[in-house]
Amino acid sequence: MRALRLLILLPVLFFASGCTHMANDRWTGKDKTQHFVASAAFAAAGAAYGDRQNWNEARSRSFGLLFSIGLGAAKELYDSREGGTGWSWKDFAWDVAGAATGYSIYHLAR
Repeated sequence: MRALRLLILLPVLFFASGCTHMANDRWTGKDKTQHFVASAAFAAAGAAYGDRQNWNEARSRSFGLLFSIGLGAAKELYDSREGGTGWSWKDFAWDVAGAATGYSIYHLAR
């Protein structure tokens, strides 16, 4: 529930952040694969960290997902600065998909 509230607040934070421009990109491409794979790895690593801390599964899952999605949002905020490539909702969507996949694969493998 807490994670859901954070995901709902993300667009509000984005529009209040002073983003200078948006990216005009496609849904496919090499960078989308990189977003997906990196987010999957970060989510799995975050969930593994939670397991090593002896957290319950729900806390481990929340940490892994929020860690990965938070890094994806930070990357997009960095891209949105003046002189950057611009905020990309498409990149962010691939980040979220990768985070969910990475977490799922990690827990299926255990």
